[in-house]
Amino acid sequence: MSSTPFPQAESSVHEQQVQFFSKPRSAPNLDNAQVTWSVEAIQQLLDMPFMDLLWRAQSVHRAHWPAGDIELATLLSVKTGGCPENCGYCPQSAEFDTGVKAQKLMSVEEVTAAAQAAKDAGATRFCMGAAWRAPKDRDIDKVSELITAVKGLGMQTCATLGMLEPHHAETLRGAGLDYYNHNLDTAPEYYTDVVSTRQYQDRLDTLKAVRNAGISVCCGGIIGMGEEVVHRAGLIAQLANLQPYPESVPINSLVRVPGTPLADSAPVDPLDFVRVIAVARITMPKARVRLSAGRQKLGEAVQALCFMAGANSIFYGDKLLVTGNPEASDDARLIAKLGLTTTRQMG
Repeated sequence: MSSTPFPQAESSVHEQQVQFFSKPRSAPNLDNAQVTWSVEAIQQLLDMPFMDLLWRAQSVHRAHWPAGDIELATLLSVKTGGCPENCGYCPQSAEFDTGVKAQKLMSVEEVTAAAQAAKDAGATRFCMGAAWRAPKDRDIDKVSELITAVKGLGMQTCATLGMLEPHHAETLRGAGLDYYNHNLDTAPEYYTDVVSTRQYQDRLDTLKAVRNAGISVCCGGIIGMGEEVVHRAGLIAQLANLQPYPESVPINSLVRVPGTPLADSAPVDPLDFVRVIAVARITMPKARVRLSAGRQKLGEAVQALCFMAGANSIFYGDKLLVTGNPEASDDARLIAKLGLTTTRQMG
């Protein structure tokens, strides 16, 4: 088994679709950020013998994250349902009958109480999600109040609100937003199989606005939407080739919600999911690789393999937006059983 860097293939047509960002106001120092990964090279990683892949990913992980801590992040739906997008995986789309009812934006008091409870339970990052295609100016003003309140608790703040205009990103940054989540979901060539109400470039434009405003990027995707291995490689290539790559990379295993178009998708092989975690770690060594939606179905043994493969963040709490998540007590027990530690709170 070679310990030399993975050979890089020649530039592909797929790579030319990657949008390279202009220099942000405050560019983060991420190792390996300038390396170009071809889809072919990433697919070769995904195809490696499982134990060899885990060895390599663990080696990269230990080199860049010697403390080995696990970040606990909590995600709250501050505005639920009624989204006009038709993302085939999402129970909050107004186009699908999933039983999710549209609700108004939560109050500052409600969100602050939820954030305080998350902090008391050990979470260090609090993410607020709103089911919008693109927020209006008045929405940004209201969310900015939520961000300022959560920031005042001494937590890292994150928001996922849909597509942003540059001036919206600037406003959120001024309110104290640390991270903005905007997932690419899948590879460009598979994207129209998942959603038709927006273009892939719309996602990249929002990420550019976020990065240029000086906000850290949280961006990942979903595994198990009927995609082929080459599409998983294509997703990782898109993420790893962003300049710089995201500080946080959430990897979701599709939660098959009745009423959504993807409800009957075949389950993901658990070891294939671990492979994606490992390759995300190898290609984005300084990112927080987060186990996100679908973790409830993985079980302790697969989650342990994910941590070995380089995952070092989880969504913590009994719900992710409107879908289930492992109980906090179960997560605490697993982390203790594995002898892992969690990220310390800022104050």
